[in-house]
Amino acid sequence: MPADTALPSSTLVSGKSNARAALIVLVAFAVFSGTDAMVKLLSARLAVPQVTFMITATALVLLGLQSAVKGTGRSLVPRYPGLAFLRALLLAGDTLLIYYAFAMLPLAEAYLLAFLTPVLVAILAFVLLGERLSAVAWGGVLIGFLGVAVALQPGVAPLNSGHAAALGSALLFALSLILLRRTKAAESDRALVASLLVVLTIMAFVVAVANGGLVAVTAFECILALGAGLLLLAGHALLVRAFRTGDAAVVSSFQYSQIIWGCLYGSLLFAAPIELHTLAGAGIIILSGWLVLR
Repeated sequence: MPADTALPSSTLVSGKSNARAALIVLVAFAVFSGTDAMVKLLSARLAVPQVTFMITATALVLLGLQSAVKGTGRSLVPRYPGLAFLRALLLAGDTLLIYYAFAMLPLAEAYLLAFLTPVLVAILAFVLLGERLSAVAWGGVLIGFLGVAVALQPGVAPLNSGHAAALGSALLFALSLILLRRTKAAESDRALVASLLVVLTIMAFVVAVANGGLVAVTAFECILALGAGLLLLAGHALLVRAFRTGDAAVVSSFQYSQIIWGCLYGSLLFAAPIELHTLAGAGIIILSGWLVLR
């Protein structure tokens, strides 16, 4: 990939920009956790590919309606389609894999494996983008993963396809975030989100049809899909903006904050208790974010 496609490296991104990006991505991951909770509710009866298709198709329709109202349809067409759709393919694979992991594993175990992403991003950003992190920041990334382990306390269980899916999801997500940092500033945020939704909708539909087709849904499931689609659209828009603002390794480390939101959604929607070890892990996660921003 040509060097001129890179956004400014970490040496050119100010601390103020990283702090602003961190705030944006904290909101993004809170929104994504809400989407995950709705996915888990829907996948109790529906197959994962159908759930994915329903949610992404809803998000795509909402984005199209918003653009039609504002008269900004042209902004949905990527100026650099090769890069945009390569990123979309990576994220589409990531989404299908993590939704499958949610269906196959306890939510805690799926999150723990998916939270390898910040460590992978830090390594890939160092190797591929030349971004430099201090020893303290590297320590913050690793401490954040430790915090997730403390919070979740995953049990020992035989490995299955769900574990492999979660690990594959973490790798694909990390690669997509690195690619996002290589995207030209001239590419619009809306085009990046639109290309993802188009690819993911088509991919999910094909997988759903190949695995038995679509089944009838209830009115309540339609409402859930609408809410999840709205959250998915908002989350990706915020995620793109965060990674266009700050360093990849810095911003990705805040994915750990999802465990905090996951506890809140779990308590509200699934009556899951918030344990002392979860609060301790959350404190470690907050510390890790502070260290990475230093």
